[in-house]
Formats: sequence, C-alpha cells, structure tokens
Amino acid sequence: MRTHDLVEQRPRWDPRYQPCIPTVTLDGAVAHHSLCALLSEADALSTINCTTPGETVAVIEYLMAICFASKTCPSSDEEWCAWIAAEHSLSGASDWLTIQPDQEWDLFSPESPLGQNRNLAPEMPESGTGPAQLVIEHVGDYNQHFDHHHLERGETLPAADAFRAMLTQHVYAPYGRARISGKNLGATVTNLAAGRLLGRVRVVALGRTLGETLRLNLYPPTGTGESFNTSWTSGSIERRTFAVKAKPRTPENSADLHSALGRSVLLHPARGAHGQAVVDRVLIGAGEVLELDPERDLQDAAYVDTAAGRKPLWPSPTRAQWRDAHALYGAVMETPTGMYARLRSLPHERKGPGAPYQMWAVGLLANKTLPVAWTQGTYPYAPALTRHLHRASYRGSKIAEYIADSLRRAAVIASETAYPAMRAADGSAQLARFDGRWEFWPAASVPFYSLLDEVIDAGAVDDDDPVSAPLVDYACILMKAARAHLAHRLDSLPPNDRGNRARARAQQRFEDDMNSDKAPAELRGETAHD
Repeated sequence: MRTHDLVEQRPRWDPRYQPCIPTVTLDGAVAHHSLCALLSEADALSTINCTTPGETVAVIEYLMAICFASKTCPSSDEEWCAWIAAEHSLSGASDWLTIQPDQEWDLFSPESPLGQNRNLAPEMPESGTGPAQLVIEHVGDYNQHFDHHHLERGETLPAADAFRAMLTQHVYAPYGRARISGKNLGATVTNLAAGRLLGRVRVVALGRTLGETLRLNLYPPTGTGESFNTSWTSGSIERRTFAVKAKPRTPENSADLHSALGRSVLLHPARGAHGQAVVDRVLIGAGEVLELDPERDLQDAAYVDTAAGRKPLWPSPTRAQWRDAHALYGAVMETPTGMYARLRSLPHERKGPGAPYQMWAVGLLANKTLPVAWTQGTYPYAPALTRHLHRASYRGSKIAEYIADSLRRAAVIASETAYPAMRAADGSAQLARFDGRWEFWPAASVPFYSLLDEVIDAGAVDDDDPVSAPLVDYACILMKAARAHLAHRLDSLPPNDRGNRARARAQQRFEDDMNSDKAPAELRGETAHD
C-alpha cells in the first residue's frame, strides 16, 4: 500500500479515551475502560481482567509507567506507606494523560504511532503479516505456530486487542528471528532479543482494588526526567540502530523502564465491517535491549538458591510454581530494601476476612524461542503472618516433595519386580507406567493453597502457632491422595504371582517411607521443629 493511502484512510484511535482495557468492578460487573477512566476510577474497580495473565501484567506495567511519568508516585518509602493508608488518588495520572499531545497517543499516527517504530513502514508491503503475529499465544516462534494460527491469515484484530497485545510483546516477547528482511533498516532488525520479563517470574502485589494494587507496586522513582516511551521516533531517548548488534542501554528512569519498547512494532490500520478501527497487517522486528540493575529494576524478583547460585524465581516446565512459594515469603522477611521491604512495613491490621493482600506470580514458559504456556500463582499475604506463611509454605513444599519421591521409589520397586529381565531401553517407559507423581502434583496444589488460607483465617498473633496443626492435616490429605494415585498406577500390573508381588512390594515401600524417621514429622502426626 502506498504511504499516502495509509494517511488518507487510516482511522484515529487513542487508548486514553477509547474503552480498551477489560476490568471488573467492585460489584463484579465486567466493563471496558479507557486509560484515563482506568486511572481516575481505579478505586472503584476490583481488577484488570485481560485475556491472559501476561497481558494483565503488561497493562499494569504500562499504568505504572504513566504514573511515574506524571509524577503520581510516592517520593519515599515513608510516603509510600502514607499513600497506602490514605488510599491516595491516582487521578493526577489521568489528568496528565489528558494534556498530552494528541498525535503522540494516536495508535495509528503516520508520524509517531503509539508504542511503535514508524521506520518499519517501507517493509510493510513486502514483509507485513497477519495480525496473529502480534499475539504471543498465536505467533509460535514467529515461523512455527503452536496453536496452528497461520501468520498470513487475513483475519483482522480489533484496535483495543492489538494495543494490549503490543504491550505484551514489549515485555514478554521471546527471542528468535523476525520475519522481516532488514534490507532497509539493517540486518540486526531480525535478531529478536528476549523481553525483560521473559525468563523470570514477575511478582505483582494485589490489593482489594485496582487503585490499591497500583499503589502497592509503585515506588520512589529512580533516575531523572519523565522519559515515557510514546514511540520509537519521539522523545529524548537515543534509540539503537540496526546496522550493528545492539548495545544494551540503561533505563533513564522508572517511566522509561516500565514503558520500554522491547520490540519494534508497526500496526497497519483498517476499518472493520461496521467502521470500527482494526489492524489487518503487522510488522515485528528487534527493539530496545536494556541493561537492568537487579536492585533498582528487579525489585519484585524473589530469589532461590540453585547449583549455579542465587537467581530470580523462573517458570519451570517440570516444577510447579507453588512449590517455591516460600521464596516470596522469605523475600518479605529478609529483603532489606525494595518492594518486599515495603510490604513488610505495612501495618499489622486485619481489614476483614481473608488476606488483605495477595502476591501474584506470573511467568511465561517457553521452549527456547517457542512460548508454551503462562504460569501463575496467587499467594495470600498478611503482614502479621509473614513468618507463619513462610513456615507453612516451606514445610508444605517439603512434605509434598518427600511424598512425590516416595511415589517414584515405589514405582521403581514395582517395575523391577514385575519385569526383572527388562531391557535398559524400556526402563523409562515401564517406570512411567507405575509413577504416580504425574497425578499427585496437580492434585497436591489444592490442599497447599487451602493450607495458606487456613493460616490466614486463624488470625494469629506472634505467640500463637496457627501452622503446626494444619500442616499435620495437610500431610494426611496428601498421603491419602498419594496412596490412591499409587494404587491406580499399580492396577495395570498383571493379575498373576509376579504382578501381585510387585504390587505388594511397591505399596510396602511407600508405607515404609511414610513411617521412616527421615520422613517429615507431619507424616507421622507430629510437629516439626525447624
């Protein structure tokens, strides 16, 4: 399409005033809000309700960037506490948005399209693809598509959906190779770097309203200036070029960090059947590469110890996220500065039934360049109960892991007894046949979350012990479930002498493990003292 055709036919679409963010009100009604309405009415809304966890996180990141750019943020940790207590209004951010130049907030501006790189425009006629490429869950590895959405499919994407998908690309996009030639901008435009939230779990503190959630996650700003990234070609930030490999740049300030353009994106606008603004073609190339300071830019990161040292909690294909929930509570107890230290400083008061706050952990599970699934977990938090919640989550994980290991050992006994002459090549398949862990782990998550809720509901003070008795009940529930999973797996044994012997030996091994002195004390109905 010729450039002047784009200018003449393009719709104008401004997320400041267009209802583009799905929300839930305090009475449970579902609605859509513009950015301005979202910020001015934040305390009348319960939460943002996007299609995926990652999209919701991306919108929260963007709202935080707006708050920082408008200086609607606490100037110190002490002021942060006062903001939480007084439910400080975020309407200043909404007011700031309304006075920004209209052309800088037009998603389809030919000069400075919001969140995009207009320099990609010459590539659009040859390299533009269907808008499925914009949606992380549809794009696959930009060439292969894990849910069979073809990038050349001509279906359009509503402007609001495209806007939110673009925000998600900026923070979560996987690395790989772009479907753009680079002959106009330079070869490195095809080298896609991983988004700044990919590869780790992003923890968002949740309050009872959207306003409280934003206040909990805002912090005394870092850096200087108001560098909000409205587009690639506007503002004072010196952008990278694509002639050579990118040199990571340090974010100028908090607004820059949370609005960074992790991808070069260009959306091609069109009109839908009813005249609505839609996107019918997209281009995606390499974007900004940031050099992040862990203390300044990763305040929400919860660290775990690994064989290679301490690293931020990451999404794992083999380890359920809740098994490391104790890392979040441990961060609240131990981290000297940052988000977790501020959460620790909240007053020890109850605001009704249930936890006053939640810690929501979100990650994108990817197989190299291929996004696979979103992982998430929500963990209750009450300032007065941090130590108890840490103990419950740590012991709960330890108990579950011990039982899972016992199921594996029982499977080994069953396999070796039933098939003593089994070839080594067949060992893994036969072991998997009797291994009850794959049913046990998903089932164990429900009692684990119930355990945390029970600690919260106890409303204990420091001298009370709201954890030991629930842990014993939790261990009993998991143990009974594991017995059932093991029995189900052993049902496949042949009904003969060898099969009966394999079944009996496997079940006895499991019971011996449950009664062992090395087992967690709770499995024997006792209280652990660690």
